[in-house]
Amino acid sequence: MGTVAAKIKVMPETAEIDIEALEKNIENAIPEGAKLKGIEQQPIAFGLIALYPTVLIPDGAGGTDSVELAISQVEGVGSVTVEAVGRI
Repeated sequence: MGTVAAKIKVMPETAEIDIEALEKNIENAIPEGAKLKGIEQQPIAFGLIALYPTVLIPDGAGGTDSVELAISQVEGVGSVTVEAVGRI
C-alpha cells in the first residue's frame, strides 16, 4: 500500500483573516491517518493570500475527501480545491 500526496488550494473567506492563525487551524484539522507535509503561502490579489497545504494520505484511504471536508469546516476557509494528486 503506497502513499498519495495531495496539494490543496485553500482560499480564505476574506483578505482580513489572520493567515497565520488560519494556517494553524488547518494544521489542527488534518484528520487522523493523513499527514501534513507543509503549507505554502501564495499572494493572489488585493491582500488575499491562498494557502497550499500538501497532505500525505495512505493509498486506499478514500482519497482526499476526508481531508477536503476537514479543511472546509475550518472557520475562515472560503473554498478548498485539490490542485494535484500523485503517488510517492
